[in-house]
Amino acid sequence: MLWGLPVIPLLAGLGLFLAAPERRGTLTGAAVAAMAVTLLLAITAVAGDWQATLVWSPALQLQAGLPPVAAVMAVLVPAVALPIVLYAGVHEASQGLARLLALLLAFVGAMELLVIAGDWLTLLIGWELVGACSWALIGHQWRDAANPQSGLYAFITTRLGDLGLFIAAMAAFAGTGSLAFADLGALDGVLLQVLTVGVVVSAAAKSGQVPFAPWLFRAMAGPSSVSALLHAATMVAAGAYLLLRLQPQLSVVGWFGPAVLTIGLITALAGGLAAMLQDHAKKLLAASTSAQFGLMFIAVGAGYPLIALAHLVAHAAFKAPLFLAAGSAGERAGTYQLAEMRVGRALPVLAGLTAIAALALAGVPPLGAAWTKEAIVSAAGHIHPLLAVAVMLAGGFSAAYAVRFQLLAFGWSQDAQGADTRWQTGAIALLVAMTAVLSLLWLPASERVLTETLGLSLPAAPPWEWIASLLVLALGLYVGRLLSAHPEWLAEHPEAARTADWLGLPTAIRVLVIQPVMGLSRRLARYDDHGVDRLPWLAAAVVQKISARLADYGEAAADTLPGGAAAVGLWLADLGGRTGEWLADGLAEGSARLVAVGGADTRRLQTGLSHHYYALIAVGFVVLFVLALWWI
Repeated sequence: MLWGLPVIPLLAGLGLFLAAPERRGTLTGAAVAAMAVTLLLAITAVAGDWQATLVWSPALQLQAGLPPVAAVMAVLVPAVALPIVLYAGVHEASQGLARLLALLLAFVGAMELLVIAGDWLTLLIGWELVGACSWALIGHQWRDAANPQSGLYAFITTRLGDLGLFIAAMAAFAGTGSLAFADLGALDGVLLQVLTVGVVVSAAAKSGQVPFAPWLFRAMAGPSSVSALLHAATMVAAGAYLLLRLQPQLSVVGWFGPAVLTIGLITALAGGLAAMLQDHAKKLLAASTSAQFGLMFIAVGAGYPLIALAHLVAHAAFKAPLFLAAGSAGERAGTYQLAEMRVGRALPVLAGLTAIAALALAGVPPLGAAWTKEAIVSAAGHIHPLLAVAVMLAGGFSAAYAVRFQLLAFGWSQDAQGADTRWQTGAIALLVAMTAVLSLLWLPASERVLTETLGLSLPAAPPWEWIASLLVLALGLYVGRLLSAHPEWLAEHPEAARTADWLGLPTAIRVLVIQPVMGLSRRLARYDDHGVDRLPWLAAAVVQKISARLADYGEAAADTLPGGAAAVGLWLADLGGRTGEWLADGLAEGSARLVAVGGADTRRLQTGLSHHYYALIAVGFVVLFVLALWWI
C-alpha cells in the first residue's frame, strides 16, 4: 500500500491528461481530489508505519519506508501541494491547463517516491522523475521560446549535479553489494569518501546552492503555481531532504560537516544579498529560497539535521503563499518589477495574508519560522560564535528583502483598482494558516513533543545570541523599509544590479564554463567537418582512382583476351583438322588391314593336313607347360 503514495498522483495525472475535461471546474476538482486522497493516504501510512518492498531481481530490490524524516516529508509534500493545485486550477491560463495540472500531480508523485525511498535505486527513479517534471513545468508555456530554453538551462544544471548521485549509488553497491540505505554502515574507506562527495554535490545542485544557484532564476519562467511547488516542497527541497536522510551515515566522514556548513553559509549570505537588491518579485523570492536552504545546510553541517527539517517545513509553509501572491500581484500589475507593482489597494485581503508570510520569511517572532531560524543560530553558535553571527547576518538579509518585497509588491497605490478572487485567496489562506499554526513551536509543550517523536535536540543558546539576533532583525527590517522607499536607487547603481544577479555568478558561469565548452564544441565540429568527415572523402577519392585504373586495364584486357582466345581456337582447330583427319582415317584403314592380314594367315592354317594340326596342338601344349612352370 505504501507504493500508493507515488502511484496515485502519477496515475491521476496521467488520467487527467488523457481525459482533459474542457470545464475548468471539473479539471480543478479532479486534481484537488487526487491530491486530497494522496494526503490522507500519507497520514494513514505514517500512522501505520507502513513498509514496502518490490523485488526487482535477486540482487536489486525497491524498498520504501517512513523513518521520522521521511514521514514528515511524506505528509508535507501533498499538504503544501493541495492549495497550490487549487490555485493553479482556478488561476492559471485555460490553454494547456489539463497538461499543467497533470504535471503538477506527477511532480508530487515523483517527490513522494523520492521521499519514501529506502535504497539508492528507488531514490534515483524518483530523483530522475522530479527532474523531468520540473523541466516540463518550467517550459510549460512553450510558445514563448525563452521558456523552454530556461527549462533546459535548469535541467542541464541540475543534471550536472545529478551525476554525483549515480556515482554515490555505484560506490555503495561496489562497497557493500547492496543498494539499501541500511547497509551504508558497512561502507568505509575511499568508497565512502566518493559516496559522500556525490551526495553533497547532488544535494547542492538540487537545492540551488552555490555555484549552482543561478538555475533558480531561470526556473521563474514557469507559472507561479509551478514556482511555488518547485521551491516549497518538491524539486529544491529534494537536495536538503537527501542530506537530512543520510546525515547519520555521512557524518562519520570528517570533512562532511564543515563542507556542507561552508556551502550553506556562502549561499545564505550571497543569496540574501542578491535577494535584498533584486528588483524582480519572483527572482527575489528565488534568491531567498537559495538563502533559506543555505540555512538548512548550515544546520545539517553543524550536526542538527532535525532543526534543518523544522526549517524546511516552516519554509514550505511561507514560501508557497509568497510565490502565489507574487503571481497574482504581478498579473494584476502587468509586471513583476517591484517598483511598478504596489497592488495592495486592489488586493487588500491578499496583501494582509502575504504580510503574515513575509514576516515569517523575515523571522519575526512569534511566527514558527522565527523559532527555526533562532534554532539554526544556536546550532551554528555551538560550533563557533562567529558562525552564529554570520547566521544572524543572513537572518538580517532575510528581514530586509522580506519587508522590501511586501512594501513594494503590496504597497498602497491610489491608481490600483480591482478585487480579490475568492478561490485564489482561499488557496493562499490555507498555506498562510499553516504558517500561523507553526507559531506553536514556541510553546514548551511543542518542543517536548518534537523531542519525543523525532528525537529533536536543541543546543543551549546563551542570552547574548537572542539579544544580538533581535537587534540584527530590527536592523534588517529598517534596511528593507529604507530600500522600498527609494526603489530608484537600484537603477542609479549598476553595481547593485550586478550583485542582484547572483553577484555576477551567471556571468562567471557563462565566461568560465559555457563559452569554453561551446568554443570547444565549435572546434570539435570544425575538426569533424575538416578532419573526420574528410577521411571518407579521401577514401572515396582513392577508390575512385583505383576504379578508373582498373577500368582502363579492364578495357584493354577486354579487347585483348577475345582476340587471343580466337587465335588459340583457330590454332587448335587447324591442329585438330590435320591430326584428327590423319588419325581418324589411319585407325579405320589400319584396322581393315589387320583384319585382312589376320584372315589371310588364318586361311593358311586350314590346309586339311592332319600332321599340321598335330604340330599346332603339340606347340600349344609346350606353351601351356612353359607357362605353368613360370607361373608355379
